[in-house]
Amino acid sequence: MKKFAWLLTLIVALSMVMSACGTPAAPATEAPVVVTEAPVVATEAPTAAPTEAPVAEPFRVAVIMPSAINDLAFSQSMYDALVRIQEEMGGPDAFSFEFSDGMFVVDDAAAAIRDYATQGYNLVIAHGSQYGSSLQEIAPDFPGTSFAWGTTAETFGQPNIFAYEAASQEGGYVNGVLAATLSTSKVMGVVGPIEVGDAKLYVDGFKAGVAATNPEVQVNVNYIGSFSDVALASEAATTHIAAGADVLTGTAQMVVGAIGKAEEANALWFGTQSNQSSLAPTIVVASQVYHWEVALREIVSLIQSGTLGGQSFKANLANGGEVIEFNPDYALSDEAKALAESTIQGIIDGTITITLP
Repeated sequence: MKKFAWLLTLIVALSMVMSACGTPAAPATEAPVVVTEAPVVATEAPTAAPTEAPVAEPFRVAVIMPSAINDLAFSQSMYDALVRIQEEMGGPDAFSFEFSDGMFVVDDAAAAIRDYATQGYNLVIAHGSQYGSSLQEIAPDFPGTSFAWGTTAETFGQPNIFAYEAASQEGGYVNGVLAATLSTSKVMGVVGPIEVGDAKLYVDGFKAGVAATNPEVQVNVNYIGSFSDVALASEAATTHIAAGADVLTGTAQMVVGAIGKAEEANALWFGTQSNQSSLAPTIVVASQVYHWEVALREIVSLIQSGTLGGQSFKANLANGGEVIEFNPDYALSDEAKALAESTIQGIIDGTITITLP
């Protein structure tokens, strides 16, 4: 019995020892390390800051003129044309121009021409036939600059000189037809500057228009020897009026003096080069107006394509370089206006031939 109790006690003790020691635990395993990369966000390669397109330089023109830009005659005709071209091309950012007016002294004009050429203008215009010899001397010194002058067809054979002229006899002829129709005294007076260029063409065209309409009308012509002498023009007009003229005309910037005398005497006036209606609205019937933009468009286009000169251009009724503008404040009859318009069309289509004296 005692032996059994002892054995039981041994078994219990061993069990307790086994329990204390426990069953060997499975080796601990570490939680798996999950390596997560930050999500790749697709990004565009940085772009360079936008660069502004280079601003195009304007086409630059300089013009030298013998009289004021508001002379209602020769100089204003060019100034107005440049303004129109500037508007057509998109404003001064595309087409800019500078001018020197009142350049009666040829030596002063020559200095201005040379000065403009040194400043890199695309085109230098010497607007006056008196500037021809200066241009002929200066242009070869600036082979990369274009020059233009008028009124003439002469380029002196220079590759960088353009020339322009007006067929002013055409508008002169139309004015002469109208003048012969409206005159009651059958005496007319013409105040001319110097017997050259578009001035002579206009005077001769006027005389031809009068003769073709009424050969009995007397046309007295006085060339005063100056483009600018207003006092001499006034004297010439006074002489014509004293001789019985009830219609006057003339050309060049000095005619403002003649128009004043015509207004005092209530004699009719026909203008040329620019619209002169504003000077005497009650007596100016019509004006032949030069639109030099007809030549300027071609010249600018040629320069931009690399041709710097060597060509000449002519403004006339057919190409719109000359336009007859009627004064709306003068009560011109429908019959007289229709006669003028048919004369214009006849010159354009060639059914009227102008025979100059």
